[in-house]
Amino acid sequence: MKKAKVFFVNKLAGHLTKTEQGFSFVYDPTYLQQAHALPISLSLPLQTQPFTSKDLHPFFANLIPEGWLFDLNAQALKIDMEDEFEMLLSTGKDCIGAVTVIPNDEVI
Repeated sequence: MKKAKVFFVNKLAGHLTKTEQGFSFVYDPTYLQQAHALPISLSLPLQTQPFTSKDLHPFFANLIPEGWLFDLNAQALKIDMEDEFEMLLSTGKDCIGAVTVIPNDEVI
């Protein structure tokens, strides 16, 4: 099992987990209690229940490089070409926009 922290505008918004069954994203309870909490995506509305899927949710998959840039990063970072989650963990600190994804054991 691998875990990542998901930040939205530099605030911990939730946790993304990869298991043998697939992927799960759940909003952090503290984030949900904030008066002006916003969803990180329209496809991931605020809720206490986890979002689960067999594949990496399209919102997170769209944060990683594509095409030749994915291939180049995978080669440079020694990441399996099929491992989108590992690519997200390796490149998620520098996402364009308000979302940052980092390995669970790292500090932002």
